[in-house]
Amino acid sequence: MTGYIFLLLAGVAAGTLSGVVGTGGSIVLMPILVYQFGPQQAVPIMAIAAVLGNIGKAVAWWREVDWRAFWAYAVLGVPGAALGARTLLVLPPAVVETMLGGFFLLMIPGRRWMQARDIRIRYWQMAVIGGLIGYLSGIVLSTGPLSIPAFLAIGLTKGALISTEAAASLALMIAKVATFQQAGALPGPMILQGLIVGGSMMVGAYFGKQVMARISLKVFENVMDVMLFCSGMALLWTAVK
Repeated sequence: MTGYIFLLLAGVAAGTLSGVVGTGGSIVLMPILVYQFGPQQAVPIMAIAAVLGNIGKAVAWWREVDWRAFWAYAVLGVPGAALGARTLLVLPPAVVETMLGGFFLLMIPGRRWMQARDIRIRYWQMAVIGGLIGYLSGIVLSTGPLSIPAFLAIGLTKGALISTEAAASLALMIAKVATFQQAGALPGPMILQGLIVGGSMMVGAYFGKQVMARISLKVFENVMDVMLFCSGMALLWTAVK
């Protein structure tokens, strides 16, 4: 019971953070879920939780969703996510932990590299990026620090950015959950755990909306890098110990 209460509180905190900066909920929760359930159980649980968390963000900003950007990202992102999820299921746990940790750490310079060059993309390029990020998200789950710059590069900001990225991520998460379910990797207790975490993330998303306008770009960048570094190091530590 104590463990579930802790997951609820962590889910609210992660959902609030994700609602403020547009991403980060999975980054915060993944080390916690990996520690408690193991890496191959943590990813399906987090996929279910992320479905609810992204529903919360998308609903909170529903009127500002850019549907052209959504479809451009999802058209290849959805099959990419399903393929990545199948790849995950055949990898050894230690490899999954190492990939998760290493990917989080690599996203720190990767995100800054994209931002420093002020990259602007078109819708067909967004489709290609969606396919690549979709495949990566099937394996490492959280690619928000890469997808956020992609949506920024197509011209979205603030509520439109958060809502469109959440709606697109929701489509990818549904594809992953369906893949896990088809492969028998989502037993009843795991679904319940995902719903508990995801429900708390939905609550946090509404708190995040209330404070999003008060956060500066510099604070956003610093918070994102700290989350990535701490979560990446925690996962690598789990992999090698």
